[in-house]
Amino acid sequence: MTVRTRFAPSPTGFIHLGNIRSALYPWAFARSQGGAFILRIEDTDQERSSQEAVDVILQGMSWLGLDHDEGPYYQMQRMDRYREVLARMKDEGLVYPCYMSVAELDALRERQMANKEKPRYDGTWRPEPGKQLPPLPAGVQPVLRFRNPQGGLVAWDDKVKGRIEISNDELDDLVIARPDGTPTYNFCVVVDDIDMRITHVIRGDDHVNNTPRQINIFRALGQEPPVYAHLPTVLNERGEKMSKRNGAKAVTQFRDEGFLAEAVVNYLARLGWSHGDDEIFTREQFLQWFDLDHLGRSAAQFDEAKLRWVNAQHMKLAGDERLAELVAERLRQRGIEPDARLAPICGLFKDRCDSTVVLADWAQKFYRPIEASAEELARHVTDAVRPAIGILARMLEACEWTQPAINEAIKETLRATGLKMPQLAMPVRVLVLGTAQTPSLDAVLALNDKKEVVARLLKGQNPL
Repeated sequence: MTVRTRFAPSPTGFIHLGNIRSALYPWAFARSQGGAFILRIEDTDQERSSQEAVDVILQGMSWLGLDHDEGPYYQMQRMDRYREVLARMKDEGLVYPCYMSVAELDALRERQMANKEKPRYDGTWRPEPGKQLPPLPAGVQPVLRFRNPQGGLVAWDDKVKGRIEISNDELDDLVIARPDGTPTYNFCVVVDDIDMRITHVIRGDDHVNNTPRQINIFRALGQEPPVYAHLPTVLNERGEKMSKRNGAKAVTQFRDEGFLAEAVVNYLARLGWSHGDDEIFTREQFLQWFDLDHLGRSAAQFDEAKLRWVNAQHMKLAGDERLAELVAERLRQRGIEPDARLAPICGLFKDRCDSTVVLADWAQKFYRPIEASAEELARHVTDAVRPAIGILARMLEACEWTQPAINEAIKETLRATGLKMPQLAMPVRVLVLGTAQTPSLDAVLALNDKKEVVARLLKGQNPL
């Protein structure tokens, strides 16, 4: 059997990390099994669906590298196929017209709730041998209801939740087509999964209640249902279900905030799945390790501080040239055109950054005039150290502009003045980059323009 999985989002709001995890796992399973991953846009809710939401889905998946083998398919473009299957179901007596109005249905539910009964459709219009149906109301367009099996169980072995059994008597006859003939969600999903030969459905556990209904429709159409894995909810940092209403960010916002795609994939993978105690891993390792047997049963909680830590680890692992490409884009947005120094600048500073935005902030210091704060200047550039700054400036002016030569000039200045490295390095950093904390001083100076460094030091030696 060739594994075929799918991601089927509804474009009724932007896609956030909780949603995209339901794409990551089926994508990973398909890739790990040499199967196919299908993208399907479930856009039958025309009032709430938008092209903007579709664009965010496509952009988010593209950024994370969740490439699909087929699609995107759009349900609204498959209406003829749904109507064809509905016509077949009518012919086979699998569906029936129901003329119960919304007001009648509401009244029925109110009576049931008052009697402490589960609110459900009571089968008024379900044809049965010897049953007298009510007279057809004039001018009413009926819905189509699926003739759900009566008696017995519908059951499946969920790859996350284990064995689940539901009594068919708990399920009423589902509406599968509205009065205007438009098919409903649960019906469309089944037809799509059959046509697209889906073998494994990996989705959020908010769909668990839909699953027995869908299984019954599969079997009514003569098909066996796929394997199901229902993922626990992703919670936000306050322990609420992650949603736009509860402050969730669009996936693409993490890209804009300087997170690396591989770090987000790494973090998302651990929000409901594990491989021993491994915290940091590559995309290749993830695909090598991923299976459905190690999906977690408990709700996972999003933690942005942990995501930033994961991103920082991947920043350290990333190649300098790749980081330079990402940082260059950010610098250009700030009106800065970087040069060949950018890759070594990224290599020098990436270990202290948790995003490419922070890395761009460091890189910017090499391309724009620096003005240290009065507080930093007063704290570090004191009268006691100014003579040493002047000595270093003259030695740097005379030396070859390489890191070893700069390092020797710094050491010679320390020997001549009797200062310790921090006493000299911190004021020099403040004058050159505006901050007392940077990586190795000789490396920082070597990536700056020689004349600019000397000019800043001389200005610091003689502030007036």
